[in-house]
Amino acid sequence: MNIYITSGTPEFMEKLREKHANERMFVMHGQGNSILLHETEGKTVFQTPRRFEVLGASGELKEDGYFALNNINVMDEGRPVFEHHFKTQINAMDEEPGFIAFRLLRPLDSDTYVILTEWSEARFYNLWKDSKAYERVHNIDRARIGTDRPHIFTSAPYTATYQAITNDEEA
Repeated sequence: MNIYITSGTPEFMEKLREKHANERMFVMHGQGNSILLHETEGKTVFQTPRRFEVLGASGELKEDGYFALNNINVMDEGRPVFEHHFKTQINAMDEEPGFIAFRLLRPLDSDTYVILTEWSEARFYNLWKDSKAYERVHNIDRARIGTDRPHIFTSAPYTATYQAITNDEEA
């Protein structure tokens, strides 16, 4: 399974999704931009997407949730450690309130992995993010890899959040 992501205006993303209604696509609106996510076994219809291989999945993505994309830059030599850690955490959120879906995405053209989660509402994501369980999932076990400070990251991670509907649609 692969995931492809492209960005643009909300109107263009919606039109592109409508044009390819038979494909599994999800429009997400964030602060200042919108993205279109294409989840498929085949090729994408996007011209120049960010391309990812799905390494792990839990739940089914839905069209009406709150999405968090945790972007994490990992050095080549750190990839096996990073992937192993997060593959063991795939079902860690399954019982969390408001949890819908999880995808561990390996980049095909860069060093930026994405941990995508979908929640029924922003408040459930925020509860998860502030929990001890979140700390456990995001703490790579330093003792297990034999060092006090693993140097596998090339820069600080960042999270982008999106909603399936724009604020205009909520009114």
